[in-house]
Amino acid sequence: MSEKSDHATVLQLIRMSTEDGPGIRTSVFFKGCSLRCDWCHNPESISFKPQLQWVGSRCIGCLLCIETCPRGALTMGDQGIAIDREKCIGCGDCAQQCPTTALELLGTSWSVDALVAEVLKDRAFFEQSGGGITATGGEPAAQARFVAKFFELLRERGVHTALDTCGQCATSQIELILPHTQLVLFDVKLIDPQRHLQHTGALRDKIEQSFACVVRAVREPGGPSELWVRTPIIPGATDDEANIAAIGRYLAEHAHGAIERWELCAFNNLCRDKYSRLDQDWPYKDAPLMTEAQMERLAQVARQSGVAPEIVHWTGSVQMKNNSAQPPLKLVKPCQYGAES
Repeated sequence: MSEKSDHATVLQLIRMSTEDGPGIRTSVFFKGCSLRCDWCHNPESISFKPQLQWVGSRCIGCLLCIETCPRGALTMGDQGIAIDREKCIGCGDCAQQCPTTALELLGTSWSVDALVAEVLKDRAFFEQSGGGITATGGEPAAQARFVAKFFELLRERGVHTALDTCGQCATSQIELILPHTQLVLFDVKLIDPQRHLQHTGALRDKIEQSFACVVRAVREPGGPSELWVRTPIIPGATDDEANIAAIGRYLAEHAHGAIERWELCAFNNLCRDKYSRLDQDWPYKDAPLMTEAQMERLAQVARQSGVAPEIVHWTGSVQMKNNSAQPPLKLVKPCQYGAES
């Protein structure tokens, strides 16, 4: 993918977000990710190319999409509209013709000026709440030139900026964005290199280099003023005490005093329908939510790992205690994953 500073592929904008930094924020999800996490909560953000999805509940069966498709990639089957993803090139012609938005094209090209103008519509909410703009994804650093320019223009207008990154990128890409970033949200998922490779498709080398780059920038005048670390707690992958303790030791050794907040983000399964709409299987579709006791225990392990205990927090939905008459979820505080996901 060629890098541009004037245009980028954006998946979506989420307004009124409270999960991706302080205050009320508009989160810009950039398309394309350099990791392939087993548990990814935003599978539609992984590919750098636009992707088509069909939402059956909106479909009225008019078949106009089939007539429109120039590649013959759509057919009507027993389960509704079927997409031949070998033939589909993501042109979006069918989505434009669909009268009920049952077909959606995931991924739109934005110019930097148009995106700045769009997010500034929410400026009143930022100013009242101490919020701002978060670039997430996917991996926003994969479109670093655009994000750097986007943040530069926002900072000129007094808007708080936050970069949500998995760190799987060249340090030169991170370095382009950091001078215009006030907060970095950095995912640290697993410390063991082979387990990291197994669950994310990549070793930790680039991530460690990016993390060191961010820590240096936070400690230097003119760099980001805050660094938050986020660890997704995934059943059978990242949720063991040994992994949390190892992450804590790593943070204490390599970023002592530089981290404002370390969040343990409880697993959720709200993305199951995303996988089905993309004709993909998800290995965690039947995985249970964490319990409050599990999250409290992991938080305690984190606080005893060598970091400043007060920076450790856990967030997310957990199982209700034994009460079948109650809903199955207890909302503690939502947590959404950008880079891993």
